[in-house]
Amino acid sequence: MLKLLGPAAALTFAFTSSVQADEAATLYRVFVGDHEKAEVTAFDLSNPERRWSFATAGQAKLYPVAGGAVVAAVQSEADHVQFISSGVELTAHGDHADIKISEPAAIEGALTGPRPFHLVTHGGETFVNYDQGGYAEILDEAALKQGKIAPVVFRQNRAHHGFVAPLGDAVLSTVASEAPTEEGAPPPPRLGLRAFDASGEPKGELAVCTAIHGEAFSGAYLAAGCREGVLTAKADKQGVAYAMLAYPAELPSGATTGTLLGSTGMQVFLGNSGADALVVVDPADEPHFRRIDLPFRRVDFVLDPVRPADAYVLTEDGTLHRVNLLQAEITGSARATTAYSMEGHWNDPRPRLAMAGDEILMTDPQAGLLRRFSAATLAETGAVELGGKPYNLAVAGGSGLNH
Repeated sequence: MLKLLGPAAALTFAFTSSVQADEAATLYRVFVGDHEKAEVTAFDLSNPERRWSFATAGQAKLYPVAGGAVVAAVQSEADHVQFISSGVELTAHGDHADIKISEPAAIEGALTGPRPFHLVTHGGETFVNYDQGGYAEILDEAALKQGKIAPVVFRQNRAHHGFVAPLGDAVLSTVASEAPTEEGAPPPPRLGLRAFDASGEPKGELAVCTAIHGEAFSGAYLAAGCREGVLTAKADKQGVAYAMLAYPAELPSGATTGTLLGSTGMQVFLGNSGADALVVVDPADEPHFRRIDLPFRRVDFVLDPVRPADAYVLTEDGTLHRVNLLQAEITGSARATTAYSMEGHWNDPRPRLAMAGDEILMTDPQAGLLRRFSAATLAETGAVELGGKPYNLAVAGGSGLNH
């Protein structure tokens, strides 16, 4: 049975750029990275004509960190990670949130290193993995809110496409094979996950999870996809308890999970199951896997933080689908854009999804638009003209009080 999390875990916050003291306000600020131009455009969804532009070193994948107070722009091909203050600081008080509002602004300085890729934000820290460096950098999010970039380096066993994340008192890191590799050869195979202390000393044995990829948190668990199944990790009195949730026989052979999203409202994960299906993963109770077949291959998918039972997936025929996690089935579909084939390079310009309260946002690179859809009906409610090829996006927003 899926475990519902407390109200605070699912709480979303919002803010406005023009409110009176102690007034309730709702606003969503959107950050969009272009596929070709080295820049990020920001605007308020309630007033998209008022915009801010931030130069980057290259194409950026965007992540809200520090509770949405900061947006991280990870530029893998340019070896840079830059940070933008979203202009909003949120403080939760149980029954409401306080907000402080200003214009978004670039944070001075940047991280530089060989191919930054996976970014994990959890427990007040941000972890950036450098695939060709063999290390991760850890940033304190409270310092980031103050505009301070002061990373602490965590060394891995060798350079590989992996991640580092916190869990309880441990730091978890992917581990790659120590077998020698020649220059120009594929990166070393990933073997699994291991716990370390802050200084990098091992705190336990390797948890086998070959080709590990797609980390996410939900409730008490971290989960990652493997060839064998989905590996879960949970802090306990002895350190870290691992469990391998093996793919059941009824799942198609070879349909592995490599991307996972973790719910903040229920203890559950939503992941891919091969290219043309999704899978609901319950880390605690059986059945651990419930597969949802899609009519076409998926382009992108996103969880709804306001309605924790719902998620949305765009398939390559240009259709937007609502997925119910409790029922593990598609409960609605609507045409959203022209077809975007999944043939070609993984980084070709294709739509990306994000949530903004009652709306689903979707970049449409071919049309140069950010499209807006009702989460309730899946009907398109409007579009923002951006030009270029809008690609990756991040949203900060919700509702709160301005004192």
